[in-house]
Amino acid sequence: MAVDPRFYPATGPHDLAHLAAVSGARAVGDEARRLRGVAPLGSAGPEDVSFIDNRRWLAALKASQAGAVVVPEALLASVPEGAAALVTAQPHLSFARIAELFHPKPLPKPGIHPTAVVAPDAQIGEGCEIGPYAVIGAGVRLGARCIIGPHAVIGDGCSFGDDCRLFAHSSANFCVAGHRVTLHQGARVGQEGFGFTLTPEGRYHTIPQLGRILLGDEVEVGANACIDRGAMDDTVIGPGTRLDNLVQIGHNVTTGRGCVLVSQVGISGSTTLGDYVTVAGQAGLAGHLKIGSKARIGAQAGVMADVPAGMDVMGSPSMPLRDSLRANSYLRKIGAHGAKPAPVHDGRARPEDTD
Repeated sequence: MAVDPRFYPATGPHDLAHLAAVSGARAVGDEARRLRGVAPLGSAGPEDVSFIDNRRWLAALKASQAGAVVVPEALLASVPEGAAALVTAQPHLSFARIAELFHPKPLPKPGIHPTAVVAPDAQIGEGCEIGPYAVIGAGVRLGARCIIGPHAVIGDGCSFGDDCRLFAHSSANFCVAGHRVTLHQGARVGQEGFGFTLTPEGRYHTIPQLGRILLGDEVEVGANACIDRGAMDDTVIGPGTRLDNLVQIGHNVTTGRGCVLVSQVGISGSTTLGDYVTVAGQAGLAGHLKIGSKARIGAQAGVMADVPAGMDVMGSPSMPLRDSLRANSYLRKIGAHGAKPAPVHDGRARPEDTD
């Protein structure tokens, strides 16, 4: 299926030599060949670029009509006759760079929409686009070329560096952000943390949340994800960290560089993640934990203890990957050997239930 130009305006055509230079790949074939877009192997035509990074799709590669294919060296011989090749050790990355060349991110349209509300003392950097009904609070500082989408809200005193993008209905409060930060639609950053204590009368009393949220360069926060500000210290999201949609980060959480938190992950307050930690979908982490650098936490894991650097864990409660797989195997064997199920009580009185 071709990319819809209504949504993704295209550049080009581009010749094979230029694609090779942009992507860091080695061109094999006619370097003057002109290509107009990108497409999957199965639907690509003679003017499209496609890619493969796994032998699983070898049949699709051999049957493809693509004009050029980004491939690893090991699959070069399988490229169909008549197709050019772009050979690279990182096909996915090279293809991503080619796709960005054909379909670059929209540039800001400098200006402030008439319906936007911008505080008189807000500092708006050169070339920024402020969309309809956006709200920019007092003392806000925006770097150059930022895009603030419709109905986005930036609270008093917040600052964002250059080339940041806050999409429609996102909001940021008590926030200090670096360059190239992205808040996707509906993301909430800097709201009050979940902190309270019990009074003698049995009522909950909110503890003032007096920290900030610090977002490093190139942090991306997915749609409807939420990051609470710190209670006394700050909540810190390290440079390059990516949050998927619907992630919840509690107050005083700190992540290192390049962490990846997949959809519906929840991290309780004051937990610390090292660099390049991966947390898969629906995993939950208790508070005040330390997760070491490059640890990987499996989907739906329940983490209630510290995880050493480089360890893979899964299960609930979580345990090292090998132990979890062994436990699951043991449970399957129990079922296979015909263990008798517990009797089901139908709710009527039984003799043993009476005195």
